[in-house]
Amino acid sequence: MTFSIVARDGDAWGVAVASRFLAVGAIVPAVRPGVGAVATQSLARLAYRDEVLDALGVGTDVTTALEAAVAADDGRALRQVGAVGVTGAATYTGVQCLPHAGGIAAGDDRCAYAIQGNVLGGPEVLEAMEAAWLGSPGEPLDARLLAALLAGDAAGGDSRGRQSAALVAHAPGAGYDGCGVLADLRVDDHPDAPRELARLHELATLVFGTPQDVLPLDDGLREEVAAALTVLGHGGPDVEAALDAWMSVANLENRRSPGGIDSRVLDELRRAVEG
Repeated sequence: MTFSIVARDGDAWGVAVASRFLAVGAIVPAVRPGVGAVATQSLARLAYRDEVLDALGVGTDVTTALEAAVAADDGRALRQVGAVGVTGAATYTGVQCLPHAGGIAAGDDRCAYAIQGNVLGGPEVLEAMEAAWLGSPGEPLDARLLAALLAGDAAGGDSRGRQSAALVAHAPGAGYDGCGVLADLRVDDHPDAPRELARLHELATLVFGTPQDVLPLDDGLREEVAAALTVLGHGGPDVEAALDAWMSVANLENRRSPGGIDSRVLDELRRAVEG
């Protein structure tokens, strides 16, 4: 009773999922950077995650890996699973999955995706997810996955409603301290879980992201920043030192930009002053 997208874009791998089910992020997604990603759902079988990823890890192509895992499962008629590997993508929907149920898989050895869902509002859910994915080339993988998930939700999503959602994505050197985590976010129980996931993703990219669109602290902007910091109790003769101090309190250290200010930090500063 879930919809998900599993994808690879270059060196980035990830899964996004939403469901009218508690803590779907604890069950559905699995990512092994450089090897593959898997989503298991409907009557989920968690063993699929390691079975498929282990097979991919020894060079098995994704279609063969998925088919072997499904063939060995007596409960396969009730299962749904999607996977991406270095050779592309594959998806499977058991004949007893509750309607509307289905999947789409496409791509090659550089970029691939598997989209699947069951108990959906209709086939338009999968179609909307695919269109959103295909319409976002060049964006970071986590953003592409989230866009696809939100498109599916807007098109009807899980026909029973909303409860949980999750986003897991990895890329070399990404994230806090270059750990490789683009996103690792879960909403376990929320009446609008996909939108809450989007809110958390926006916050996470702010806090864990690096400087972008840095603006020089010229005279006009320096005066605005100094005044804002004074309102927030961080005023001082050295505007850059005061800004650094406020950014530390706001957990924005990753976006420090000597001689300038990151545009998202400036937006946060302005919002803080507005209260």
